[in-house]
Amino acid sequence: MSTGHSFGFLRATTLLLCALACIPALLAAQSPYHIVDRWKIGGEGGWDYLLADGPAHRLYLSHGPRVDVVDTTTGKPAGSITGLHGTHGIALDSAGKYGYISDGSGNAVVVFDRATLATVATVPAGTNPDGIVFEPATQTVWAFNGRSQNATVIDVATQKVVATVPLPGKPEFPAVDGQGMVFDNLEDKSEIVRIDARSKTVLGTWPAGCDSPSGLAMDKAGHRLFPVCDGKKMSVIDAQSGKLLANPAIGDGPDAAGWSAAHSLAFASSGDGILSVVDASAAGYPTVESLTTQRGARTMAYDPVADRIYTVTAEYGPRPDPTPENPRPRPAVVPDSFTVIVIGR
Repeated sequence: MSTGHSFGFLRATTLLLCALACIPALLAAQSPYHIVDRWKIGGEGGWDYLLADGPAHRLYLSHGPRVDVVDTTTGKPAGSITGLHGTHGIALDSAGKYGYISDGSGNAVVVFDRATLATVATVPAGTNPDGIVFEPATQTVWAFNGRSQNATVIDVATQKVVATVPLPGKPEFPAVDGQGMVFDNLEDKSEIVRIDARSKTVLGTWPAGCDSPSGLAMDKAGHRLFPVCDGKKMSVIDAQSGKLLANPAIGDGPDAAGWSAAHSLAFASSGDGILSVVDASAAGYPTVESLTTQRGARTMAYDPVADRIYTVTAEYGPRPDPTPENPRPRPAVVPDSFTVIVIGR
C-alpha cells in the first residue's frame, strides 16, 4: 500500500470511529424522555414548586411546612429546612451561599444557608408570597405575593426589603432574563407583567395568549417566554415585543414550565399526569412528546446539567362528598406517599 493510500485509509478509519463515537450522543439527544426512577420522600402535607441546583446535585422541594433537600446523585434525603408554615417556592443566589423560601402562610421569605441548611433570616413580605426568583443583574430576590398583589424585593447583601412593587393583578410564577427584566404571570388577568428590576417599576403588561397562566419558563438567549395555562395550552411570547408566536398543546391543569437551552425544548407539567415536551426549534412549535407521569404531578424542575426533569406527586385517598361549604373537595393525600419522579433520556 502506498503512503498516500495508507494516509487515506487511516483518515477514513479515523472519521468512521469519530462518527461511531458520536452516535450515542445523537441518539440521546433525539430519544424521547421517559421515567428513569422514583424517589420516595414520604412525610405529610401538600407541595408546590421545586428547584434543581444542577452543579450542586441538589433538588429542593417545597413540602408543606418544610423544604426537603434531595441529593440527585443518590436520590436520598440531604436534609430539610423546617419550622416554616406553608412553603411555595425556592430561589438561590448566584454566589452559592444563600437560598430563599416563600413561606406563604407565614407571609415571609425565609433565608437559609445552603451549606448547613440553617435559617439565617426571616424577612417580612406581603400576603401569601408564592412565586419567587433571584434577579442577578441587581442581586435581588423577588417574592410575588398572591393575595396582596404586589412583589417584595429583597437585597441579598443585607437580607432587607428594599421595595414593595404594586402589581395590576394576581401574580403567579416569575422569570428573569438575566439583564434586569422580571416577568410574571397575572393569573386573574391572563396577562404577563414586565418589571424593570433596576427602577423597580412596572413597565406594562402583555396578553398571555392563553387563559389563567400559572407556570412560566424563559429562553433567555432567544428572548421567548413560555407561560402554561388552562385549556391545555402553552403560549410562546416574544419577550421583546409581546407578540404571540404559538400556542402548543399541553396537558390539563399545568402549574409549572421548564426550558432546555441546549436542546431548544420547552416543558410543561400538569395535574392530569402529563409532561409535555415542545420543540422550540421547529416551525409551529410542535408538541413532540406527551409523557404519562402520575396524577397530581403538576409542578416540575429542569436540571440542564444532567438533562433531567423532576416532578413530584403522591397517592390520593377517596374524594370526600361535596358540601355547601366545600362543593369541590379535594381528596386527602395518603401519608408517606410523597414521591419524586425522575425523567431523563
